[in-house]
Amino acid sequence: MEEKGKKEEEKKKKKDKKKEEENYPNSWLITTIYKTFKWILIESALFKLLQDLLAFASPQLLKLMVSFIQDKSRYAWEGYLYAVLLLAVALLQSLFLQQYFQRCFVLGMKVRTAIMAAVYKKALVVSNDTRKESTVGETVNLMSADAQRFNEVTNFIHLLWSCPLQIILAIVFLWLELGPSVLAGLAVMVLMVPINGLLATKARNIQVKIMKFKDKRLKIMNEVLNGIKVRILKLYAWEPSFQAQVESIRGQELNVMKNFAYLSSVSTFIFTCAPALVSLATFAVFVGVSSENVLTAEKAFTSISLFNILRFPLAMLPMLIAAIVQTTVSKRRLEKFLGGEDLDSGIVQHDSSFSTFIIRIHSCSSPGRLVAVVGAVGSGKSSLMSALLGEMHSTKGFINIQGSLAFVPQQAWIQNATLRDNILFGSPHEERRFQEVIQACALGPDLELLAGGDLTEIGEKGINLSGGQKQRVSLARAAYSQADIYLLDDPLSAVDSHVGKHLFDKVIGPSGLLKDKTRILVTHGVSFLPFVDEIVVLQDGVVTEIGSYNSLRASRGAFSEFLDTYAKEQSNQTQSESGNHILSHCSNDIHCTSYCTLLTEPKTVTAYVKFSVFLQYLRAMGWGYAVTVFLLYFTQNVAFIGQNLWLSDWTNDAVEYYNRTYPSWKRDTRVGVFGALGVVQGLFVFLGTLSLANASVAASRILHSRLLNNILRVPMLFFDTTPIGRVVNRFAKDIFTVDEAIPQSFRSWVLCLLGVLGTLFVICLATPFFTIVIVPLALVYYFVQRFYVATSRQLRRLDSVSRSPIYSHFSETVSGLSVIRAYGHQERFLKHNEITIDENLKSVYPWIVSNRWLAIRLEFLGNLVVFFAALFAVISRDSLDSGLVGLSISYALNVTQTLNWLVRMTSELETNIVAVERVSEYSEIENEAQWVNNTRPPEKWPEEGRLQFKNYKVRYRPGLDLVLHGITCDIGSTEKIGIVGRTGAGKSSLTNCLFRIIEAAEGHILIDDIDISTIGLHDLRNRLTIIPQDPVLFSGTLRMNLDPFDKFSDEDIWRVLELSHLKDYVAGLQEGLQHEVAEGGENLSVGQRQLLCLARALLRKSRILILDEATAAVDLETDNLIQNTIRKEFSHCTVLTIAHRLHSIMDSSRVMVLDAGKIVEIDSPSNLLKKQGHFYAMAKDAGITIEDITVL
Repeated sequence: MEEKGKKEEEKKKKKDKKKEEENYPNSWLITTIYKTFKWILIESALFKLLQDLLAFASPQLLKLMVSFIQDKSRYAWEGYLYAVLLLAVALLQSLFLQQYFQRCFVLGMKVRTAIMAAVYKKALVVSNDTRKESTVGETVNLMSADAQRFNEVTNFIHLLWSCPLQIILAIVFLWLELGPSVLAGLAVMVLMVPINGLLATKARNIQVKIMKFKDKRLKIMNEVLNGIKVRILKLYAWEPSFQAQVESIRGQELNVMKNFAYLSSVSTFIFTCAPALVSLATFAVFVGVSSENVLTAEKAFTSISLFNILRFPLAMLPMLIAAIVQTTVSKRRLEKFLGGEDLDSGIVQHDSSFSTFIIRIHSCSSPGRLVAVVGAVGSGKSSLMSALLGEMHSTKGFINIQGSLAFVPQQAWIQNATLRDNILFGSPHEERRFQEVIQACALGPDLELLAGGDLTEIGEKGINLSGGQKQRVSLARAAYSQADIYLLDDPLSAVDSHVGKHLFDKVIGPSGLLKDKTRILVTHGVSFLPFVDEIVVLQDGVVTEIGSYNSLRASRGAFSEFLDTYAKEQSNQTQSESGNHILSHCSNDIHCTSYCTLLTEPKTVTAYVKFSVFLQYLRAMGWGYAVTVFLLYFTQNVAFIGQNLWLSDWTNDAVEYYNRTYPSWKRDTRVGVFGALGVVQGLFVFLGTLSLANASVAASRILHSRLLNNILRVPMLFFDTTPIGRVVNRFAKDIFTVDEAIPQSFRSWVLCLLGVLGTLFVICLATPFFTIVIVPLALVYYFVQRFYVATSRQLRRLDSVSRSPIYSHFSETVSGLSVIRAYGHQERFLKHNEITIDENLKSVYPWIVSNRWLAIRLEFLGNLVVFFAALFAVISRDSLDSGLVGLSISYALNVTQTLNWLVRMTSELETNIVAVERVSEYSEIENEAQWVNNTRPPEKWPEEGRLQFKNYKVRYRPGLDLVLHGITCDIGSTEKIGIVGRTGAGKSSLTNCLFRIIEAAEGHILIDDIDISTIGLHDLRNRLTIIPQDPVLFSGTLRMNLDPFDKFSDEDIWRVLELSHLKDYVAGLQEGLQHEVAEGGENLSVGQRQLLCLARALLRKSRILILDEATAAVDLETDNLIQNTIRKEFSHCTVLTIAHRLHSIMDSSRVMVLDAGKIVEIDSPSNLLKKQGHFYAMAKDAGITIEDITVL
């Protein structure tokens, strides 16, 4: 309910504020949140106040206890009373604190949820202008990052008043103990704050630098992996060049990281020295001011407990302020988004230039008409569509739409759900209608190919469907929805021409499924226009003509011009397509379907981390380093204990020199040694942290190099069965954890462990009885800890697993907004969003509660330690001096927090160390054959370029069927061979075998009489050249894309650029060869990318060229350029062409026809046509006759 109330309030507040200022309402978010959750806030504040006050009771009790021990004449019951009181106070304090935490964390969770829900709700109604202001990524960020910030600040919001309160109280009590000399200690503390601030800003700057390098490294890594995925890197044997690139960036990143680690060790040094310095300053001033001031045990240990209380608020305040500053940025962004203007839902209102004409369409669109909208590119066809949907900003005029809408956008929008859900889109499932729609939309054959039929899960953005399939699913969704009016925005552009014809006849056209509905079709397909009822011609956003096909044809206006230009293009296209289509229609689809079932499931981590993983990390650090670090930290702890023992000895002077003057030499020794021990502590921590920094950087370097080295040498099979995202994740998240999280949690863990051991040691030293209790306490502690760590880690994992669906659903919604709004499905999506958020909360809430469960139990254990320390002190008070008792109890008071931290750290360390396991898992995958081995081919090999296949058989994976069944053929030097066959006949497998992407099951391939399976992979791949189907470029300079190893001179490069017709283009660029290519070559046209791939091949000058023809019809111009260059420049080479269009191989010396992995025919094209076998049938389909060949 609270959420709901919050939304309403927000809406109301927004409306009121709207009137006051135009741009966007601001500073309402915090007040709204406060109004919604004020009772929880007040309750938690009360608990926090009580806990703060109780915290100061313990030092006072400690003081009474010490004076009780000193005075042997007092009754024993007093001592027991103090011991019990210490326990009671501590227990109450624990309970209040946990109640407060529980409320605050739940509040944080609620605030995050409320913000997420509000952002989602707003996104569904936001107007297009507001939407254009931010990208999808930024909007998703509002939901993930900004909401999370609010969550974190809310958790600790009360510290804003609680920290100052604690500081004031502590100073007051200290003043009572030590008088004005407290100010000396305080001054030291205050001085620490700006120093810490300075270090923090420096650290932040370094952090920014690290992130820069990280981004750069991941960008290259992403490209490398994509390059391997499409086999380019492996085919060109370019891995070493990219490995060197990644390694150099990684080196820079590690250097910056080292600086960061050094900086943080300085701040650790200061942080460790601080308590020692503070107490040193205070005590030195106290005893130095006048000789009357004598340090007694009560004074010393009460002050130390108070200083310990002070440390927390002083450390927290700067952190809290930094967090709040970050949150104000988030607040501004959220307010801007939530306060942006909504779509005007009242009327569908639109632009004047359309208004007149839209009304006319509608007045004459009696139900059951098909209206086509045509016009040149940019004439406003899609704008008209959005206008009808009410997505445009209106100036005047209105639209009247009767009935429900269905909308098919130009870019199909596919949800991450099953194929069936994508078509039903929330409507009930009726089998008969569903089958009708499937058949009409030509999805039948596709469903047979998909493993799960219509229940196949479709990846994000429809990743496992081809473009045509997506468009057909989108059309099926509309056809199934049974709306009254259909808006179809060029749905036939993405499909092949014959499929387009089928869709028009069966769905859109006069005899299709939708023949009784009003249909508005935007189209470029001239061939459909004669069959529509009415045509609307647009030019520059204005209607120029309306009428039927024949009347417009006759009027000789803009329409007939449009027809003439488009008809020419269409006839060219249909010609090339008809030849092309038979061979390649479903090549993409087949690839995708196998992909659906291929992916291997990621391993999930079980509840227990193997000890060997820890050892692995220590080994990567180097044993020398690991031991040094431990020893240094240990020495620091010894110094710490020594310092406190010295203090307790110092306090005994008060008893010794009772009523006598205190000699000044003694005073100076006491202060001197005390100070020296403090500095020694700091020094050892500093050295320890430094060597840990060096060690962890070394470990990071080794782990990353191993991972990178191995991933580049893994066989293709691995990449075919593993999604790239999962591999990138190893390089991003897991390496990040190894770099930053593990060293931190490792250090904290060692310090905590030593701290706990030190405390127990001091207590046992003071009260030897205490050893009896240690064993049972330790056992309880161990079980609680094991239980918690396992649970906590699984809950964290569930949290992150259930969190990603929220964001992916949100980004899906944002990208498909127009569709969701057109169908009117906002409510359904809101509901779905609420369900996904609730799923996530199911694992967040238990995590919060499990932390409280742990804390209560641990604090209880800690309180027992305090109780027993006090109790045994009372029992054996005759044999003890008061100094040691004060020491042991003040230590015990501190143990509670340390215990809690130790478990948290263990849990964190275990969670983080999993990253090492995951990284090493990928560093140990089987490799492909060696890149270079002992048998190296001659320098000039292959000189002639003869190829022999001897009974060659191959399968993609062990256990699968053979793809090639015993291929035997001889290809002579400089022969030109065309390879044809239907999809799946094994054409591409042939190239994969030549490059040994897949290894032979039996048989051999010989090149110039050398068996290729005997030489190293790079020796082989460097001597062959391939021009691949899809031109893949990498981000970097043009030069790097042509010659990543810098083997060739600039002259060579300009020469090949001239041959590949790119010279003028490159010479015209400002940077010439140094021109930066964007990721994936986005800033070059597809034609230019094809030509660059040609230039690569020309540069390599090898005797064997494999040409994998582009399936997509590259514009004919580029195609001719490429064909001619290849004929001329590679005339002295052996060329194998894998053809998708028969035209291009009619001039080859021989054609090899493959079918189901066997060679069925191989001969010259003219002989094959006379034979009237397979090849003849294919040629006939493509409309090629013997005459054509004689012409060629």
